[in-house]
Amino acid sequence: MRKLFVVSFFIIFSMLALWTVIWPPAAWSFLFIGPIYLIGFYDMVQPKHSIVRNYPVFGHLRYLMEELRPKIYQYFIESDTNGTPFNRQNRSVIYQRAKKVDDTRPFGTELDVYDNGYEWLNHSIAAIDHHKLNMDPRVKVGGASCTQPYMASVFNISAMSFGSLSMNAILALNGGAKLDNFAHNTGEGGLSDYHLQPGGDIIWQIGTGYFSCRHKDGTMNYDAFAERAVLPQVKMIEIKLSQGAKPGHGGILPAAKVTPEIARIRLVEMGEDVVSPPYHTAFTNPLELMVFIQKLRDLSGGKPIGFKLCVGHKSEFLAICKAMVKTGITPDFITVDGGEGGTGAAPLEFSNSVGMPLREALAFVYDALTGFDLKKHIKLIASGKVATGFDLVKNFALGADMCNSARGMMFALGCIQALECNTNTCPTGVATQDKSLMKGLVVDDKKVRVANFHRQTVSSAIQMIGAAGLSKPCDLHRMYIYRRVNHSQILTYGELFPYIPKGSLLNTPYPASFEFDMAISSENTFVPDYSGITNVDYSNVSSY
Repeated sequence: MRKLFVVSFFIIFSMLALWTVIWPPAAWSFLFIGPIYLIGFYDMVQPKHSIVRNYPVFGHLRYLMEELRPKIYQYFIESDTNGTPFNRQNRSVIYQRAKKVDDTRPFGTELDVYDNGYEWLNHSIAAIDHHKLNMDPRVKVGGASCTQPYMASVFNISAMSFGSLSMNAILALNGGAKLDNFAHNTGEGGLSDYHLQPGGDIIWQIGTGYFSCRHKDGTMNYDAFAERAVLPQVKMIEIKLSQGAKPGHGGILPAAKVTPEIARIRLVEMGEDVVSPPYHTAFTNPLELMVFIQKLRDLSGGKPIGFKLCVGHKSEFLAICKAMVKTGITPDFITVDGGEGGTGAAPLEFSNSVGMPLREALAFVYDALTGFDLKKHIKLIASGKVATGFDLVKNFALGADMCNSARGMMFALGCIQALECNTNTCPTGVATQDKSLMKGLVVDDKKVRVANFHRQTVSSAIQMIGAAGLSKPCDLHRMYIYRRVNHSQILTYGELFPYIPKGSLLNTPYPASFEFDMAISSENTFVPDYSGITNVDYSNVSSY
């Protein structure tokens, strides 16, 4: 191809030169042909890209096709049910509910009901008329030590930071929360003006960087925290231990991206890289975490304090539970994030292969709290790929009191799953700081869509609960949800995730599924201790 390119250059230029002699205006064609060949000759000598080095000019088509591939696949190739991370069916129902148009489907389900993993809710002959149900159920968040409990919606906006999302996206999300009376989680990027301006309820998330409440050296600034925590819009405070997008991974905001506005909001210095470490410096073990929770509760004037985590080592969460029992201090809520990832840009390996998926994690956390007889003090929030009423119902059945959605709310804003969240080129103005793209997102229109999506999704979940003969989300339990595990076997969530007795982790013998992790966990450290575990001598074990 390189030889062909060079030969074609001499032939075409010779022909054009001859044509110019015969007809002088033909010289203008060099303005078109010349740059193409200049690019081609540069391609032949540049050392970085083998394809364009061997196929000058034409090799660039590869990069064009790579750029177009996700769009072509999404619009022309994928079916309604096989798209990822969210299929077209789920995206469409979010758009329809956000726009408040007909979201019904004709001609039956497109899902293969005999495929492994198919799930459904069993209905009741004694179903309840949905007109008699409460379409705006509320959950009281706040234990005995909380003097300002919050009556939360069962469906709220999950953590997404300003900086990750655009100014207009944050304004529209919080405006939607204000319109339909639900809560908006700030994400770890700090409490910005755009979170506060519309007047919607706020869950202020505090991550390892302590943004909006930090000293210059990155440590926790309790005075700055107290100043913001008492704001009337801040209804709950969430300590982020880890997140599903990249559990156990910190982050760096390069100095070049630290604008004066970001520096003011996050309380960081201009001209310096901003580091979010993968661990907290305000506490080093479960007992200190409990003290930290109580301190934040006191400084906030008694508001609900909780933490968010993507479950990793089960022993670490059991260690936290042991610290709750020993200190008598409990969080008011726990947000369980699924390892299936979220809006945050993350390394591929972390999104794909680190962290426990939501269903397993939620069931484990609920069982652990029940085993320590702590669930009565703590509300559980499920966060991870929640988009439809059935997603809410499944999480309620596994023990969640509430659910949070990030990507579902982004779709309500107009996100088209272009998968450009990490490039600052989001075509809908949702996940970008490019002001020219941001203008495409009209706040007054999109905040109504966010409110519509919230209202319609909660309504669909409550109608499903009514179809099961129940009146409230808390009436659901694991026996109501069925999953096909293979062509000949169907199991309930109760069989897949069996309950353990209340208080069964307070004394031995522990339930068998918890025995090992209980043995290696301690309230004095997050690190599992394997020193007391010995190998079984199978040579002396009876075959019976």
